[in-house]
Amino acid sequence: MKVALGAVGHFGLSVRDPEASAMWWRSLFDLRESFSGEDYIGLSNDRVTIVLHEGVPHPGVLGHMSFHVADMRHLRAALKTMRDAGVRLEDPGDEIGPEAPGSPNLGLWFHDPDGYRWELSVQNGAREA
Repeated sequence: MKVALGAVGHFGLSVRDPEASAMWWRSLFDLRESFSGEDYIGLSNDRVTIVLHEGVPHPGVLGHMSFHVADMRHLRAALKTMRDAGVRLEDPGDEIGPEAPGSPNLGLWFHDPDGYRWELSVQNGAREA
């Protein structure tokens, strides 16, 4: 019998400064501090928990992590928010594109202050675009 995976409970990232990293995440996304300790902070919403713990970041270990957004309107609004905040975006000038050649899913890619690569995507967003 195979184990049935459910939704992601949480994931942890090594960051240089958990407080600064948490502030960055809270300033851009619908996350709240749900717990903390001497060298870590947990940020949550109803769908995910990100645990930021003090350590040496290793962004190359994680190719990228993708979060779905509701629709293209929300993806475009997220792009504006990130541009206004000076977030390091990939493909400057044409940030929204297919997840892979020919994919109907559209996304945008960006990096956090510790260098980790993230994606926001709309499933079948090409149909809305």
